[in-house]
Amino acid sequence: MNYKPEGCLYRTAENQKYISTPEGLAEAMEKGVILEARACVCTGEHDLIIDLPCAKGIIKREEGAVGIAEGKTRDIAIISRVNKTVCFKVMKLSSDGDGRLTAYLSRRAAQEECAGNYINILSAGDVIDARITHLEQFGAFVDIGCGLPSLIPIDAISVSRISHPSDRFTTGQFIKAVVTSNENSRICLTHKELLGTWEENISLFHTGETVSGIVRSVEDYGVFVELAPNLAGLAELKEDVHAGLGVSVYIKAIIPEKMKIKLIIVDTCPDFEPNREFEYYFTENHMDRWIYTPESSDKLIETNFVNS
Repeated sequence: MNYKPEGCLYRTAENQKYISTPEGLAEAMEKGVILEARACVCTGEHDLIIDLPCAKGIIKREEGAVGIAEGKTRDIAIISRVNKTVCFKVMKLSSDGDGRLTAYLSRRAAQEECAGNYINILSAGDVIDARITHLEQFGAFVDIGCGLPSLIPIDAISVSRISHPSDRFTTGQFIKAVVTSNENSRICLTHKELLGTWEENISLFHTGETVSGIVRSVEDYGVFVELAPNLAGLAELKEDVHAGLGVSVYIKAIIPEKMKIKLIIVDTCPDFEPNREFEYYFTENHMDRWIYTPESSDKLIETNFVNS
């Protein structure tokens, strides 16, 4: 089983085959297959009603998430699933006198299997799939498998500093992330290491070019302009410039040994929309060490996952 964030399985042919007929649900129950469908109602008792083509699906409150029955997880974890795709395992099928089928489902069982077979054995440096679930000032909460949560702190999202995770992510977005630690199944994540080193990013830009960017901060000594999520330069001060504003900038100089890019703001672009699709420079399943700085630099910015 390849455990994924909720929403990845729903439209697959295999999932649709299982949820579309009573025979499919029975087979999935026998095989212990994890399925997905949309939660359409949360009752007053906090049971989830699941939209199945061939049956009434019910996830009882205590089966709604790991920790609900023990009081370790709040009921908002169930309520917030309405009108969203949820994962589950089929636990029981029951027909009434009129032949109407009710499927009793468990999201908790799917999460426990995902935790035992996947999340519990993750180690620092593993690159995993994640889906943004909600954004707070301090970081981005993500689903790392079957609705199980983790957090990417704001300072681990990118090298270029942002004022809020919404500057980089949108809710529902699928991303990659790197595990920094796994303590008692509490997974901590980072993201910036996948977005390339200084040299990989600067290779896309050249002195004398005029390119697009976005203002990330305005300081007394200049304006920091992001050219890529892991690359920013310093521009001379300009009136009517503020954080979040799109700009076009002239690249005056590139200084690798100091990791500096000198810029001049040519014009402002109020309608500029940054590209939220990432280019991931690292595409393997595990990294031991990431060094951001070029060899010519006196500084060393790195992440060592081996010693995490």
